[in-house]
Amino acid sequence: MSTGPFRVAIVGSGPSGFYTADALFKADPSINVHMFDRLPTPYGLIRGGVAPDHQKMKSLGDYYERIAIKNKDKFRFIGNVKVGQDISIAELKDFYHAIVLCYGAEGDKKMGILNEDLDGSFSAREFVGWYNGHPDYAHYKFNFSTRVACIIGHGNVALDIARILAKTPEELKKSDIPQYAFEQLSESHISEIQLIGRRGPVQSSFTSIELEELGKLKDCDIVVRYKDLDLDEISQQELEASPKAKKNMEAFEALSRKRIIGCSKRIEFRFFQAPYRLNGKNNHVAEVALNHFSLSGKPFSQEVKCTTNMHCIPCGLVFRSIGYKGEPIDDGMPFDKERGIIPNQSGRVINKEKETVPKLYTAGWIKRGATGVLGTNKPDAKETVDCLLQDLATLPSLQTPDPNTLDTALFNLLQTRGVISVSFDDWLTLNQIEIKAGKAVGKPREKLTSVQDMLAALNKNPITSKKGD
Repeated sequence: MSTGPFRVAIVGSGPSGFYTADALFKADPSINVHMFDRLPTPYGLIRGGVAPDHQKMKSLGDYYERIAIKNKDKFRFIGNVKVGQDISIAELKDFYHAIVLCYGAEGDKKMGILNEDLDGSFSAREFVGWYNGHPDYAHYKFNFSTRVACIIGHGNVALDIARILAKTPEELKKSDIPQYAFEQLSESHISEIQLIGRRGPVQSSFTSIELEELGKLKDCDIVVRYKDLDLDEISQQELEASPKAKKNMEAFEALSRKRIIGCSKRIEFRFFQAPYRLNGKNNHVAEVALNHFSLSGKPFSQEVKCTTNMHCIPCGLVFRSIGYKGEPIDDGMPFDKERGIIPNQSGRVINKEKETVPKLYTAGWIKRGATGVLGTNKPDAKETVDCLLQDLATLPSLQTPDPNTLDTALFNLLQTRGVISVSFDDWLTLNQIEIKAGKAVGKPREKLTSVQDMLAALNKNPITSKKGD
């Protein structure tokens, strides 16, 4: 290894990226970390995925900010740079001793059913990105003139979508939902929201806190049928062995006891059902055709079997919330397309021959798949960092140990390609602009929802000749 400071590039500035940086600084305060993100804003799903009415969870961004500021002499955020397009992984290797890929799962799983791509059928990511002001999705259009929306999947993201669709304007305006989304949802005609999952309440992926939150909605009836909570012997065994399932069942039972009082909106849970086809009219979704299912087998390994009981739900809006899936960002990178992850051993990237690839590491969802909660990324990142530090002495040297020379060469390269990078100080400026705009209308913040607007706010002139455009 060269005699200069050890340099690590982290690709992705979400939770896994910041936990990786934190673990590196705690292990060796002399390490220099550069964190790349394709957007001008950091924090990944904290900003673009966590529901706008979950401000306590969004406050994790303050923790990540402290990591950056505490280590400001050794930390650099390089936003608005698309690794794999503006600069390749192979080129990054010339500037860093190690590269940790933490860019998350930027794709979605498909249902694999007939007519899945009809107009009016969307992934959860698209809608979540839209109501969070993510630049990739802010321009999307949704049909809120329909009466019924169907959400396919029984996890917390599905609950977030249902809750946002069901909230009154008075409830929504307290969040940091973008103004365009607030206005459109305030005029929504959706009155019925169907939450559809092919397994039962014991097997659902919800958390009890999220379920309990539904019971607090101001103008929404919640429908959980008693018969769906009547468990067979195997599901009862799973329930007794799972504290999480027990809490969920308690929440479901409490919701099932709530009186239906004729609110303007209604959320209905459907268990043991899943779509096999979307039916359309004029190329727009008009119905969800459902199969019914049963479970059989041993506890925690029950198989889902289709029965002959089928029916259709008329609806004009469908969201599939069945999981995120990672995608490759660079053609030269090893990638497992089936699992949607970068193949690795404890964070060390490996090739088809199961050999470790020098300098390359991974953490977060792109390492293990889209599983776990935000906190799961912390021990996951530490595992990767521990492996990286074990390899310290064997990692290839850089051509020059001078960090100033390396940084100058890096930014000159980006500049010649028309790339306008955004620093952490730039982000702090954007942050204050958004908070000030939000305060003026009684919200936590009013987000800038396009890269162009962000750059303009920073007086950075967009350059249209970026590599790959």
